[in-house]
Amino acid sequence: QGVSCDLFDGLWYVTTLNIGPIHDNSLGCAKNLEFRTQVFELKHLKSLSFFKCFVSPKRHPIAIPSNSWEKLGGSLESLEFRSNPGLIGKIPISFSALVKLKSLVLLENGLTGNIPTNIGNLINLKRLVLAGNRFVGWIPDSFGGLNELLIYDLSRNTLSGPLPLTLGGLTSLLKLDLSNNQLEGMLPSEISNLKNLTLLDLRNNKISGGLTKSFQGMCSLEELVLSHNPIGGDLMSLEWHNLHNLVILDLSNIGLTGEIPESISKLKRLRFLGLSDNNLTGKLSPKLAT
Repeated sequence: QGVSCDLFDGLWYVTTLNIGPIHDNSLGCAKNLEFRTQVFELKHLKSLSFFKCFVSPKRHPIAIPSNSWEKLGGSLESLEFRSNPGLIGKIPISFSALVKLKSLVLLENGLTGNIPTNIGNLINLKRLVLAGNRFVGWIPDSFGGLNELLIYDLSRNTLSGPLPLTLGGLTSLLKLDLSNNQLEGMLPSEISNLKNLTLLDLRNNKISGGLTKSFQGMCSLEELVLSHNPIGGDLMSLEWHNLHNLVILDLSNIGLTGEIPESISKLKRLRFLGLSDNNLTGKLSPKLAT
C-alpha cells in the first residue's frame, strides 16, 4: 500500500490507516504500489482506506490480496477502496472473515466479477457501497440478513436479474440505490417492509410490471426515483397522499398511461415531480402546474 517497512515498525498499535489524498494527515501513495503483508499484522487496526492510489489499470494493475484478511477479523470495522481504477479483479471471498466490519466501501474502482454471497455473513454492516465498478450477476439473496444495514448502494455496475425478495428483511435501511444496472422483473411487494427508507433510486434499469401498491406504506420516503425503466401501468392505483414526506418523485420515461391523480397534488413537501416521456392524459391539477 505504499508504506515503507520502517514506517510500519512504528505503526503496530495504530487504529486508523488512511492512504492517499483523503485527509491532511493521510499517508501518501508510493509510485510503484504493492500490498505489503505487514498491514495484516496491525492487530489493533479498526479503519483502513485507500484513495486514488491504484490509478493505472493498463500500466500497473493490481488486485486486492485474496488471503490473510482473517488476521484483521478481530479489529477491522471500516474498509474502503475509493477511486482506484487500477484496482482490478474480484472481491476476495476472505472478506467474510471481517466479522466486526461496519462499513465496506468499494467505490469507483476497476473491480469485476460476481459479488460474493458470503458478504451477507457480515451481519454488523451498517454501510455497504459497491458502486461504480463492473460487477455482474444477480444481487445475492444473502444480503437480506444484514439487519443493521443503513446505506446500501450497488449503483453503476452491470448487475442483472430480479430484485431479491429478501430486500424486505433490511428493515433498518435508510438509503437504497440500485440505479444504473440491468436489473429486471417486477418490483417485489416485500419492499413495503422498508418503513425507514428515505431514498429509493432504481433509475436506468429494466424493471417492469407496473407500480406496486407496496409504496403506499413507505411513508418515510423523501426521494423516489424510478425513471428510465419499462415499468408501465398507471398512477391512479396508488394513494399518493400517504407518501407525505416526498420531496423528489421522478417517474419520467417509465411507460405510464392514464391520468395524473389529484392525490399527487396533496404532497405538500414535493419540490420535484418528473412525469415526462410518458403517455399520460387529462388535465394537470393547478397545484401541480404552479
